[in-house]
Amino acid sequence: MDQPASAFARTTPFPEPVSYAGRNMLYWRRNLAVCVFGSFTTLVSLSMLLPFLPLYVQQLGVTSQAAVVQWSGVAFGATFLGTAATAPVWGRLADRYGRKPMLVRAAVGMAIVMSLIGMAHNVYELVGLRLLAGLIGGYASASIVMIGTQVPRERAGWALGILSTGALAGNLAGPLVGGLLPSLISIRSTFFVGGAMIAVAALLTILLVREDFRPESDVKRRVAAAPSDAPKTTNRIVIVTLLSTAMMVLLANMSIEPIITVYISHLSVPTNELARTAGIVMACSALGSMLTAARLGALADRIGGWNVITACLVLTGLVMVPQAFVTHWWQLAALRGLMGMTLAGLLPSIAKLVRHSVADHESGKMLGYLQSAQFSGQVVGPLIGGVIGVHLGLHAVFFVTGFLLIVCAVATRWCAQRKEVPPGVLA
Repeated sequence: MDQPASAFARTTPFPEPVSYAGRNMLYWRRNLAVCVFGSFTTLVSLSMLLPFLPLYVQQLGVTSQAAVVQWSGVAFGATFLGTAATAPVWGRLADRYGRKPMLVRAAVGMAIVMSLIGMAHNVYELVGLRLLAGLIGGYASASIVMIGTQVPRERAGWALGILSTGALAGNLAGPLVGGLLPSLISIRSTFFVGGAMIAVAALLTILLVREDFRPESDVKRRVAAAPSDAPKTTNRIVIVTLLSTAMMVLLANMSIEPIITVYISHLSVPTNELARTAGIVMACSALGSMLTAARLGALADRIGGWNVITACLVLTGLVMVPQAFVTHWWQLAALRGLMGMTLAGLLPSIAKLVRHSVADHESGKMLGYLQSAQFSGQVVGPLIGGVIGVHLGLHAVFFVTGFLLIVCAVATRWCAQRKEVPPGVLA
């Protein structure tokens, strides 16, 4: 007598993949596309207020020019501070409850908060809502956790590079959108448009992102695997080096931001063109990174992440030095663009190595720490750049930052050669 189909299904010789990455092998490409779009829209919404933030602060009742500058800086940095504080928490929850819920939480939360910012009554509410956006948001961070844990090892650098390109494009397009929309629909309405864009990303995430996450079996498997994976989780020198390097990448990129307009004013740029010229110079770094992020990520897949990190750190450190000697603004713009091209290979390679340096049961948490380190660099970078510029001069910012990047390159090369690096990390 023939066996029923159910009996055959129970005796099939082709077992179902047991690992999280194995079960989600069919979904990561579509998830990557949605995450790129979501990272782009959320970062457009967060960065588009740069051109009109001081004007909005004035609308909220701040009159003194010094106070406007101070509150604008506090409001802008509050989001990065909030994200740096909570990224490890969301990463840990992603390990426990799945990656997709974290994406949905970030998108829905940011859509609501972005709309509320358009209804702020005073500058305290503005700062509080920007901080809340960082605390409950972080779509780009959640995307890195999802893609970093789903993508096959041999494609990790390329995929994270593509994801980084979407985020960089958002940071580049945001100020351009923010410079156009307020004159057409008012400043407050611009925030509602930003909230609507993120809401679209939330809807696409809910409908299109797929994840096969099984809390009961995955948690049990992670607990059972923890003892055998202990050597990987205790390799703290590798992790500390990677997280420190990630922070330095953003610190180097942001160190000149608070003084770049002042620096450009010394390059014979007319006063009425300072803001536009400074915007172009700032955008060149993001543009350069967009051009090379995916290519350098793919290169890391071929020759090893540590090699790409070391080379990019050295090249970026060297490119920092001539920025102190420019005589025309376009020279600074070209060098910032070149610096963006060399910086682009760092974050995807670092994320790949962090993911492969820890056991599966700690991947989300550790990628969360990586995001925290990056956002800490965005907060600390402008502060350090401003202090150095005041006490040592504007040119010293480039020298000090370049020196720190070279030191990081030496540290990463030393770390890559240590025997404690887990097998496969160099690949």
